[in-house]
Amino acid sequence: MKHDHGEQDLQTLIKHMQPILEEEDLVFCSLPPNQAEDYLSLCQGFIVEPEGITVIISRHLADLNELAYELVFKRLTLMVHSSLEAVGFLARITEVLAAQGISVNVVSGYYHDHLFIKESQSKEALKILKLWQKKLSE
Repeated sequence: MKHDHGEQDLQTLIKHMQPILEEEDLVFCSLPPNQAEDYLSLCQGFIVEPEGITVIISRHLADLNELAYELVFKRLTLMVHSSLEAVGFLARITEVLAAQGISVNVVSGYYHDHLFIKESQSKEALKILKLWQKKLSE
């Protein structure tokens, strides 16, 4: 199967990023490998670390299973198909949000970049990115 490798041009990426804020509340939980296995098919993503496996799952699922977490996030997906080799795209986005005091946890998939932003700042982050995109596209 042939895949499109995605966009690398920074201006094109910004112009077509189409940020979409998803409604589900998500949390990051660190679990031992044997416990994490139960959540891998239900999670938004995971990363293996020496201390355990971090799973990104719905807050509802974490609460239901009494899993520990610190913060609640929303996922903001950039709908442009960005290349895994794109240079500076995420740096610019995180810079714009950081200037407004918004922290970002980034996970890149094959097709899209996903920004995990604290739930209380997620709508503001979406607004900032849309205004920034509009300004740069004029």
